[in-house]
Amino acid sequence: MAQRGVEVSYESIRAWCEKFGRQYAKKIRRQRGIMGDTWHLDEVYLKINGQQKYLWRAVDQEGQVLDILVQAKRNKVAAERFFKKVLRGTCQAPREVVTDKLAAYLQPCAHVLPNSTHTRDKGANNRAENSHQPTRQRERRMKRFKSAAQAQRFLSIFSEVGNLFALSRHSVSAANHRLLLNKSLNTWSNLTQTGLVQ
Repeated sequence: MAQRGVEVSYESIRAWCEKFGRQYAKKIRRQRGIMGDTWHLDEVYLKINGQQKYLWRAVDQEGQVLDILVQAKRNKVAAERFFKKVLRGTCQAPREVVTDKLAAYLQPCAHVLPNSTHTRDKGANNRAENSHQPTRQRERRMKRFKSAAQAQRFLSIFSEVGNLFALSRHSVSAANHRLLLNKSLNTWSNLTQTGLVQ
C-alpha cells in the first residue's frame, strides 16, 4: 500500500493479514522449491496469557524457516510431533539434524528420521537460535500473543513471508541485493495478483 501511496491504519492491515495471510503463505510454500538438507531445530518459550508455551522452529542451513509449531510441552512427545510436522511439510528427510543437548530430541529423531545424522551441539545450533530474533521483535511490537492458536496462525504466515524477503545482505553486493529484492517483490506481486513491480 505504501508503494501505491495509500495510507491505511494498522488495524486495517491486521484485518487483511487475518483474512488473506494464510492464502499467501500457502502460495509461497508451494513455490519455495527444495529446501536445504540440514535441519537446525530449537525451541523457545513464549508467555501467553500468563502460561508458558514453547515455540518449536526448524530452519535449514541457509536460515530458511522450514516450519514452526507452538506447543504446551517441551518433551519427547512434543518433539516427535514437531519432527513429523516438518517432515510432512518438506517431503524429504534431511541428511543431518542439528539440535542443542535437550534429551527430548534423542528418541524422536531416531524414530522419525532413522537415516539422518543427529548432531547435538549447542554451538552448532546458533542458526536456529538466531532465527527466533524476528519473532521476539514482533512479539514485543504486538505486546505478546493473545493465545497459542493466534501465535501459531500468525507465526506460520510470518515465517513464510519472511523466507521470501530474507536475503543474505551481508554476503552479496549492493547491486545483487537490489536484484534479489526486486525478484522477491515481483514474486510477491504475482502472489497477491497485483501485477508486476516496475
